[in-house]
This record gives sequence, structure tokens and C-alpha cells, in this order.
Amino acid sequence: MSRVYNFSAGPAALPEEVLQKIKNDIPDWNESGMSVMEVSHRSKDFVELAARAEADVRELLGISDQYHVLFLQGGATLQFAMTALNLSAPGDTVDYVITGSWGKKAAKEAGRFCQVNVAADAADRNYTYIPDESQWQKSVNAAYLHYTPNETIGGVEYHFVPDTGDIPLVADMSSNILSRPVDVSRFGVIYAGAQKNVGPAGITLLIVRNDLIDRCRPDTPTLLTYKAFAESGSMVNTPPTFAWYVTGLIFDYLLDKGGLTAMAEVNKRKADKLYAAIDGSDFYSNSVSKDCRSMMNVPFILADADRDAKFLSEANEAGLKNLKGHRSIGGMRASIYNATSEKAVDALIGFMQDFERLNG
Repeated sequence: MSRVYNFSAGPAALPEEVLQKIKNDIPDWNESGMSVMEVSHRSKDFVELAARAEADVRELLGISDQYHVLFLQGGATLQFAMTALNLSAPGDTVDYVITGSWGKKAAKEAGRFCQVNVAADAADRNYTYIPDESQWQKSVNAAYLHYTPNETIGGVEYHFVPDTGDIPLVADMSSNILSRPVDVSRFGVIYAGAQKNVGPAGITLLIVRNDLIDRCRPDTPTLLTYKAFAESGSMVNTPPTFAWYVTGLIFDYLLDKGGLTAMAEVNKRKADKLYAAIDGSDFYSNSVSKDCRSMMNVPFILADADRDAKFLSEANEAGLKNLKGHRSIGGMRASIYNATSEKAVDALIGFMQDFERLNG
């Protein structure tokens, strides 16, 4: 069977070059006579793999030695708790800006460990915009401010970095990390589940400023502390070796493609043409404010929701997979991460135009 065009929000498409490399490596990785899934994480070869992965992501994002780069387990969702446990003390106030489902969940989890101040919440417009930063109700002495730069479900993306002064800024970049350059020096902590732009599910990338490593609560379980992972090279216990290996291949692939500046140009071009197709039609629509539309996740609805099932069925038959919108908002959603080619986006647009012509 030939490859399809995969618009899944995650686990998401992987580059075909990377998949081919994995296929070739599976029986005999690095001339070891074993697959990478069989070698010890303490072996010289795997330690070198881990070191190269860290060096490559540092190069991609311009991460200075003022930061640790960690490879964790538990997905981005575990970071909803780990952020509070590592950066705040009991009774501390922490600020959360909520612009979608994941920010809302992160704030709720943090509320189990500290006092959450919702500095801004876009619920009044059904999470289709970002409240003006000048109107945020920030705490004077917050332990940190947390936000979600790209909301995967609603398709809302920040095109600016909030100003928090001396208060550490924490970002859940799960669905837009590595899609464009980022000034890491603006952040205290960046975390991202891998299964969108970084690699397969099972590993979480975390970047934490060195001076924040020792702020964890004394009673925090070892496997929930940034410090333990920083001191052990992310090997407190056996890590997800296969996911780490694939992540390293993704970093190498991105560097070979020209880095994040080159990826940003392609991603903007893909998003611009898809939004233009939606905006230029009375048959499709997107409700997100134009100044904060996501380059990664593009939700859209049909003018007649009764045609949704037909649209999805015919798209599936045409090799356009995983276009169904999240159950909380319905409609359609095209996730167009780094590995989703411009050719795939062109095919989707062509299908949308044909479907409108025959059903409009």
C-alpha cells in the first residue's frame, strides 16, 4: 500500500526519509548486530546517540549552556504537575493564561499543588482569540507564568512571547516546537510532547534554565524532579530508547533541511494557502481570529454540518487521513506539522475545492 497524506494531530506524520532510515536500522543498528531497541542505554553507542541528539536540538533552537536539555517520559500532560512541583512551593501563587483546552487542563492540575491565578481566559469567545496582553491580570509575585503557545484542538497560536519580567515563563510547546525559530532565552521552562514535531509518542523534550533546577519541593518523588534527570543525563531509569533514537533522527533531518528558519518558511506557505482556500469560500470557514491562527493545526467547518460525514468518508477514500475535528468542537482539522508536505496540503485544497463544486 502506498503512503497516504496524514493530517493527524498526534501521533503525527514522520518524514519518509526518517522512516526509511528506521526501516534500514531495525535489524542492525550502528553495526551492533542488534536493533536500537535491544542495546543497553548505558552502552557507549547509545550514550553517544543521546549526546548527539542533545547537541543537535541545542543547535536547532540556539540553546545556550545556561539551560539543561532533558528527555523525559509521561508526555506533556505529566508536566502539568511537574511544573508546579519543580517551580513552586506550597501556598505559592502561579499565573496561567488559558486560550484553549490544554491550557485549561494545565491550570486545573497545577491547582492541586498551589494557588492558581488565571491571568487571562479566552472562554468568553470560545477560545478563538488571545486576550490582549495589556489586559492580563498578572500576579506581582507569581512563582511562574504558564501559557500554551499553540492550542492543538482550537488552532490558536501566539505569534508573540509574553513579557513576564523576572518571573519565569513556562511554555507547553507540544504542537509547535521546531516549527520555527524560538528565542529560548525568554523562557524559564519549555516542554513538548514528542508526537507532533519531535518524534514518536513516548518521550518528552524539556528545556529548563539552570537556576530553576534546585527549586523543586523536598518531598517531590525523584522521578518527578528536573534535578534528578539533569544530574543523570535523563537516565534516572531506563529511558524510552527507541523514541529517543527516532527523535535524534528528526533533529538530524531538520538540520539537513536548513534548520528552523527554512522550516518556518515552508510551514507559513502551507498554512497561508490552506487558510486562503478556506477564506475564499462560502462553503468552509474558520472562526479563529486571523492574528492568532495556528500554522500547525487548522480547524474548519462546512456550511452544512450534515455533509461532514460525506466529506470525511470521501477524503479518506482519496488518501487524506485523520481530518476529523476534535470531538469537543467537531468539524474538520488539518494538522500540518513539519513532516506534512506541501504536496499533501495542495492535495487537501484540491479535494476541498472539488467537494465544494460537487456539493455546494
